[in-house]
Amino acid sequence: MRHEEDRERAEVTMLIDPRRRMNRRSFITQTIAAGGGIALLGAPAGLWAASSGTGAGQDALPPGKDPDDFIQHSSLTFETRREAFGTSGIVPYEHLFVRNNLPTPDASFVEDRDSWQLQVDGVRNPRTLTLRELKTLGVETVAAVLQCSGNGRIFFPHDASGSQWGVGAAGCVIWSGVPVRALAEALGGVDAGARFATGSGGEVIPAGLSRDDVAVERSIPLDKGLEDALLAWEMNGEPLPLVHGGPLRFVVPGYFGINQVKYVQRLAFTAEESGVAIMRTGYRFRPIGQDGDPSQPSMWEMSVKSWINHPLGSGDVRAGSLVVHGVAFGGTRPVRRVELSLDGGRSWREAPLVGPDLGPYAWRQFALQVTLQPGSYVLASRATDVAGNTQPEARIENHRAYGNTSWRDHAVTLTVS
Repeated sequence: MRHEEDRERAEVTMLIDPRRRMNRRSFITQTIAAGGGIALLGAPAGLWAASSGTGAGQDALPPGKDPDDFIQHSSLTFETRREAFGTSGIVPYEHLFVRNNLPTPDASFVEDRDSWQLQVDGVRNPRTLTLRELKTLGVETVAAVLQCSGNGRIFFPHDASGSQWGVGAAGCVIWSGVPVRALAEALGGVDAGARFATGSGGEVIPAGLSRDDVAVERSIPLDKGLEDALLAWEMNGEPLPLVHGGPLRFVVPGYFGINQVKYVQRLAFTAEESGVAIMRTGYRFRPIGQDGDPSQPSMWEMSVKSWINHPLGSGDVRAGSLVVHGVAFGGTRPVRRVELSLDGGRSWREAPLVGPDLGPYAWRQFALQVTLQPGSYVLASRATDVAGNTQPEARIENHRAYGNTSWRDHAVTLTVS
């Protein structure tokens, strides 16, 4: 059995009402009605319903988030609607997507934030530190894109398991916390032979499930961990919200969200990757039909990507002048330029980057004023990073539908009247 798929099935069995299943036609109809007519090209069948997220318990959208801005895929996953992304560059808490691998912990996790404990191993002087002590070791701030590995899964044709994300399993936020390198230095340095930094989450394991099968524990290359990873206690200038990992989260700029371990309670510098399923066989880039194994690429670095957030409407757009805008990011590298096509990729023009440059891991807004006559258009964007890597036209097919950066998949159709 595939451990990650077993884990997701367990999540569904425990926490999701199967009556929320709906077919592709119903999902697209709801999306068009709520989202102004966006065309999701190539969306597969078998999607979870886009409910309002106003139920009780685990079905409820976290406090402070507007149900009108989200699509609910399951009890643990809420996608930001494409039209809800603003143009300021930073996504506020109320618009940021939600993705949990296990039920959100009890509010007691954040009742006494400074008393939260982190065990640090694989250093000369291993010990447990409170969050209060961590705050004395230094602080850095980084703006970075947080993106689920499966963002864009809805465009794959093979009905991959997992939440059927469109573009909204992503957001650019500002993290503040202590650099991992400062923590390691304060404890005497990393042990010789260490090759990975491994973060372990503090979620409660549901009864009847094995920790190795469901625990959120991820290893990243040691060099990356010591370069710019943080133990963050603040998001967008506020204490880190519970649903986004508060009181303490392992933040790895430029890496997919699964590596940004929430409720981190242990950081270990290890010679080997973690052996839990979510690391050993889960989040592996693998051919369709193959089981996951440690020899396959892990979902670490993100790649260059962009998409359009406006306009999305069909039938409500009037001929004349309008501004096309969206977001672009380079994963671990800054974006150099963005190009825009109005004809499905037959021709391109440069779309200027606008707004502040918040650093190499943040996304950039792009905007281009165009004049459109009545008719049908296919709007697409493609980004290029500073190393010359350009967003590809086609996705790379893989079993779990990870890492979709296809500009064609993310294109939108537009009817101008």
